[in-house]
Amino acid sequence: MAIPTLIRRLLVEPLDIALVKPFGIAGGAQTRAENALVTVELADGTRGHGEAAPFPAFNGETQARAIAAVNAARPVVEGADVRAYRAIAAAIQPLVRGAGSARCAIETAVLDALTRQAGLPLWAFFGGAERSLATDITITVGSIAEARAEATAFTKQGFSRLKVKIGAGSLDDDRARVVAIHEAAPGAGLILDGNGGLTARAAVDLVRSLAALGIKPILLEQPVPGDDWEGLARVSREAGVPVAADESAGSAADALRIARTGAAQVINIKLMKSGVVEALAIAEIARAAGLGLMIGGMVEATLAMSMSACFAAGLGGFTFVDLDTPLFLAEEPFVGGYVRSGGERMDVAPITHGHGVTPVSAVDGP
Repeated sequence: MAIPTLIRRLLVEPLDIALVKPFGIAGGAQTRAENALVTVELADGTRGHGEAAPFPAFNGETQARAIAAVNAARPVVEGADVRAYRAIAAAIQPLVRGAGSARCAIETAVLDALTRQAGLPLWAFFGGAERSLATDITITVGSIAEARAEATAFTKQGFSRLKVKIGAGSLDDDRARVVAIHEAAPGAGLILDGNGGLTARAAVDLVRSLAALGIKPILLEQPVPGDDWEGLARVSREAGVPVAADESAGSAADALRIARTGAAQVINIKLMKSGVVEALAIAEIARAAGLGLMIGGMVEATLAMSMSACFAAGLGGFTFVDLDTPLFLAEEPFVGGYVRSGGERMDVAPITHGHGVTPVSAVDGP
């Protein structure tokens, strides 16, 4: 008789999702989410699901690359025991290089299957520290008028923190957009996210010019390119606001370098960058070094966002939460997962098994 926890099959398929509007960052815009659905099936029939959400404008990873990476990992995943999830994560690492979203999706599916079979929610598996989170919402690159309108609408919906994408245009454009947002939502905490689109000098000048107008962001995220460690450290020293590393923080080794050099005060953990097991190591290094924690994502649907919400709530202590992208999707391919209320509130307590998310195709299918 087969051991119930052995992985019988690893499946992957494209998951294309229309967006309400293009999701633009400094590196470019994504007009639709070109993701992938990964499914792990155990010997007893239990299924676990994972979502890969590559974002070419962020790191160059594509849907085709993610799917190819999952297929490359199949020989070491099929036949493995989900109870040995860390061994599985180690085995797939060299096979999915350059495809962090594939790594994330496989590990998510494995952990979902493990905890579904055990009757345990993933927020409890990760520690059960908290049961709810409050997310910000993103104002993507665009015109001043669009920024003002979105700031007004989002605050009316109940969001108290607004994340503003900068770095796609001139410094004057960025400043004008931030000023318009502040005028429309004076009580909102502002997070400025450069996605590596600024120089250190430009980032410092922007923050100082905003300060002269009485506007102080609560966080400045990845102002300079991910490999500009000197520039990141300079902004951290001179900007006068906390700086978060995102593109610069894709691994535990990166987190250790940030801790040693003081290049940033906050680390943005994205499971799509590192996978789940590596993200656990990043979080522990950050905690030990006294760095702040942020949880974020790519352009993800409810499955991936529920996984990240369970991760952050389970570990606890995430000062910044950026899990808003399902709100930008024109359709929802999943059911279940976290429950949203009051705009920004995400409640994971209703999840009873795994991450709680099931593909609509599996619900409606035979």
